[in-house]
Amino acid sequence: MDPAARVVRALWPGGCALAWRLGGRPQPLLPTQSRAGFAGAAGGPSPVAAARKGSPRLLGAAALALGGALGLYHTARWHLRAQDLHAERSAAQLSLSSRLQLTLYQYKTCPFCSKVRAFLDFHALPYQVVEVNPVRRAEIKFSSYRKVPILVAQEGESSQQLNDSSVIISALKTYLVSGQPLEEIITYYPAMKAVNEQGKEVTEFGNKYWLMLNEKEAQQVYGGKEARTEEMKWRQWADDWLVHLISPNVYRTPTEALASFDYIVREGKFGAVEGAVAKYMGAAAMYLISKRLKSRQVHRLQDNVREDLYEAADKWVAAVGKDRPFMGGQKPNLADLAVYGVLRVMEGLDAFDDLMQHTHIQPWYLRVERAITEASPAH
Repeated sequence: MDPAARVVRALWPGGCALAWRLGGRPQPLLPTQSRAGFAGAAGGPSPVAAARKGSPRLLGAAALALGGALGLYHTARWHLRAQDLHAERSAAQLSLSSRLQLTLYQYKTCPFCSKVRAFLDFHALPYQVVEVNPVRRAEIKFSSYRKVPILVAQEGESSQQLNDSSVIISALKTYLVSGQPLEEIITYYPAMKAVNEQGKEVTEFGNKYWLMLNEKEAQQVYGGKEARTEEMKWRQWADDWLVHLISPNVYRTPTEALASFDYIVREGKFGAVEGAVAKYMGAAAMYLISKRLKSRQVHRLQDNVREDLYEAADKWVAAVGKDRPFMGGQKPNLADLAVYGVLRVMEGLDAFDDLMQHTHIQPWYLRVERAITEASPAH
């Protein structure tokens, strides 16, 4: 296969992350009930509401002032306690994360790889990056799985290879919350062979949008069943729909295709000859491929693919709503990080500028960006 064709195959979003076969005997689709159970939303009043309940009737200005002071006291006390609990959870998470040595094999401009980096950075998980040459891929010759991202996690004497961006994220989040051995966690995401609508055999993972938590842990993370369902729904939407809008938009015209490959070559790991071939031949090939794939039934797009991108962005913003800064509430959840990671690969290109200008997504996008920066300034 000539270098240009190999670059095209490597850099088309469908080619940078699918799944890998874990090996061993087949496993059931669902894990044991003790790890997969989920309790409903906890009821009962908040600490502030409890403090207010039973307060004496306020008589006169003095009593009003006293009641206000007591309310402020209880509110401040609850707020400080919440900060203490957050600090305790952060310390516990830091203890767990310090046991892991993570190495991420990636293409920087791959949306699936960007999703994983957004997760790792937000959770302040240190990791080493190995940029893979998309032509030779010598950096991942140790692996029978030949796509990225690949995450190698060293935990003591045990080394685990995780593939598929959503499995990587779910497995690591489960590890951080539950403290289960990572070697055990990855068995909850069994590999399965299937044939897609084009008749091609593909490998998928069971449960890849699930966090494998017991009832108490799930309640801690989500607070309610609806939040868990919502997060899973939109994580899958990012993989099944949003990511497939990136290539048609960044390769929409010959000029945009050339600009995109200039960015790919600049940020990626190419030799001088490979870079020149990728930039010009790859750009031409991807422009033609993007036009042909627009008509596929699986991802049928409008003639103006920007409209699909705009509609997707505004659909996401509507799902987040006006009453919360993130889908996760006061902090990004896994769906926020997935959508942000997918869109981030377009930064610096016309498609990204148009997206910010013609939709309502920019305020949310900047909030996620700020949250990740504050959590992990090193990356």
